[in-house]
Amino acid sequence: VQLVESGGGLVQPGGSLRLSCAASGFTLDYHAFGWFRQAPGKEREAVSCISTDGISTTYAKSVKGRFTTSRDNAKNTVYLQMNSLKSEDTAVYYCAAIIVGCTDDDELFDYWGQGTQVTVSS
Repeated sequence: VQLVESGGGLVQPGGSLRLSCAASGFTLDYHAFGWFRQAPGKEREAVSCISTDGISTTYAKSVKGRFTTSRDNAKNTVYLQMNSLKSEDTAVYYCAAIIVGCTDDDELFDYWGQGTQVTVSS
């Protein structure tokens, strides 16, 4: 089982990035996927979650209206489109898979990626 994030990098405030999470070794269809982030000196926080069928999504208040999560089960990939990025979005971003429905509780997630760094700075 493996989750691999990509797409992070350095971007100016107001810019955009799209993160990808490629999954292998398990059936994507039966898992919801969450995106989490952790900034230096802060606890990991939930950013978004997408249901197994991709119909239901949830977002943290801080990113609602700016971030969009989606999934392509045929490609075994989940995405996080991040627009209007702010300096406070700087963090390591992780994707995680959960066999049950979406939740903000990171301890319930079954599989985790290694993370990708997003830095928003001028």
